[in-house]
Amino acid sequence: MGTLDPVAQPDWLAQLAPAHAPPPVGWWPLAPGWWGLILLLVAAIVCFWLRYRSPAQRLRRSGLRELAQVESTTAGDAALAHALEHLVRRYAVVRYGREAVAGLSGNDWLEFAIAHGATQWQGATGEALLQAAYGGTPQQANRPRWVAGARAFLKARK
Repeated sequence: MGTLDPVAQPDWLAQLAPAHAPPPVGWWPLAPGWWGLILLLVAAIVCFWLRYRSPAQRLRRSGLRELAQVESTTAGDAALAHALEHLVRRYAVVRYGREAVAGLSGNDWLEFAIAHGATQWQGATGEALLQAAYGGTPQQANRPRWVAGARAFLKARK
């Protein structure tokens, strides 16, 4: 029985398995804090995307694209005035509602447009725009101010 006695054998430590450290901690599966951070990041991206794709933003971008097209393709003062007035009125009906816009004409329409961003249309500029848009001959056609007023109206967030 002498062979089984551990004290009797001087190399009993050599018979043990070699010492080793536990395996390093892996990156997967993620800790709960990382899952929370990923969830917040995804929520932020979705909110940004929904904001970008909102109907008001799409309407504004569409109106500005159409304004650029009208500005580049329209030749005469009367045609430009008619196209600008028509574009702004269509945008206003969609943006502010038919009840608020459809009944407006003349100075009431100009006051509404000015109150909602088209400040360049104040005074003689707005009157000349309406006069040219509806078949009259404007005394002073100020095309850059007409376009600037329409652009300001489309960009306004009022």
